Amino acid sequence: MRQIKINERDNVAVMLEGDLKGHKIALTDIKAGEDVIKYGYPIGHAVCDIKAGEHVHTHNIKTNLSGTLNYTYEPKSGTLKKEKPKTFMGYVREDGSVGIRNEIWIVNTVGCVNKTSEIIAREAMKRYGSECDGIYNFVHPFGCSQLGDDQKTTQAVLKGLVNHPNAAGVLVLGLGCENNNIPMFREVLGEVNENRVKFLIAQERDDEIEAALELIGKLVEYSKRFKRRECDLSKLVVGLKCGGSDGFSGLTANPLIGRFSDKLIAAGGSTILTEVPEMFGAETILMNRCRDKETFDKTVHLINDFKEYFMRHNQVVYENPSPGNKRGGITTLEDKSLGCVQKSGSADVADVIAIGDYVKKQGLNLLTGPGNDIVAVTNLTASGCNLILFSTGRGTPVGAPVPTVKIATNSDLAQRKPHWIDFNAGEIINGADLTDELFDYVIRAANGERTNNEKNGYREISIFKDGVTL
Repeated sequence: MRQIKINERDNVAVMLEGDLKGHKIALTDIKAGEDVIKYGYPIGHAVCDIKAGEHVHTHNIKTNLSGTLNYTYEPKSGTLKKEKPKTFMGYVREDGSVGIRNEIWIVNTVGCVNKTSEIIAREAMKRYGSECDGIYNFVHPFGCSQLGDDQKTTQAVLKGLVNHPNAAGVLVLGLGCENNNIPMFREVLGEVNENRVKFLIAQERDDEIEAALELIGKLVEYSKRFKRRECDLSKLVVGLKCGGSDGFSGLTANPLIGRFSDKLIAAGGSTILTEVPEMFGAETILMNRCRDKETFDKTVHLINDFKEYFMRHNQVVYENPSPGNKRGGITTLEDKSLGCVQKSGSADVADVIAIGDYVKKQGLNLLTGPGNDIVAVTNLTASGCNLILFSTGRGTPVGAPVPTVKIATNSDLAQRKPHWIDFNAGEIINGADLTDELFDYVIRAANGERTNNEKNGYREISIFKDGVTL
């Protein structure tokens, strides 16, 4: 049966067909305690002797990961081939940012108005939907009864949504008695364009639905001043994400996303990689690509800070991959991480940013946050990603508030789930490259071609929570 050896240093290969499709088999005898090598790096160690040809998985391999570590900066700068100038058709906002959709967003300050915002969005679509790219609300359970950093995280995510350039106009909807009340949230927002952002406190209006619809009508009128125009790719920011991964993720879709990332950065654009726990075991690859010592130090803090978060909750740092990942052939967190970071390509790491921060340095940015799919796509959106490339081997319908391009790692998934999958990377296993094809698809999506999450209404958010809820 067909198999592939990824790196010349590997002592395992990945099966391309049969009952063990996506799983690993030993290429040589591996003694108990000896490292298992995949992608040219250890993905754990054998817990018993493994004979050549035997299945290598959770029954005979264990992670090498432990707690926080000290790291040494060993820079390995990458050189990207400069791309010819390219453009896309976007909406240039008054602050100079560029969106790829001309939507109206309803951002709730608190979960208590979730159902109210749903009703408003539904009624507004009936009244104004034909006059813009759509009117959408995003429900969440927070904004009240939170303390300390959790409230700050909620505010940072909501601020990122309010400022997002894909939204031509935003209605900030509050209840009135919440911790994150509108006067307090306005302090977090700072100065806003009053034509673009409207505020409504539900407790202060007799008919909050009709009041909201009137405000949305004004936002829709404001949105009409924006028309698509040619924009430089330096204005495009793309998020990089994987979920429902399998043994082919690190062989097909993730390396493809990495090649796309390099191509976009070489053309002047920026990408954001998140899912910090899925960097554990592969973090030195990113650290040594940091463009300077300051960025390296920030990356070390990013990794160790998230490990300490696990340990504060008495959890081991390697509590991953998921059951579905394991069924798909991924064995340890190192195995998953080494496949996950393929999405970063070969570009230098330009910066490390916090939840709610936007890109300040063009290029590849690392964003703090967990691997959880809905939290991760929320964080990417809140940091200004115009769209997200999301690879998946087992499939998922999850979508962000922004276009979420689902890239199948295998052709079987693409054929079975055409209503989930936007792009099939499965043919890469047969020698296809597909970099230019994916790049062209992303430009079409940026120019207005709708992705499946948009067509099917898969738009959701989930805000990261760590501490006490009152």
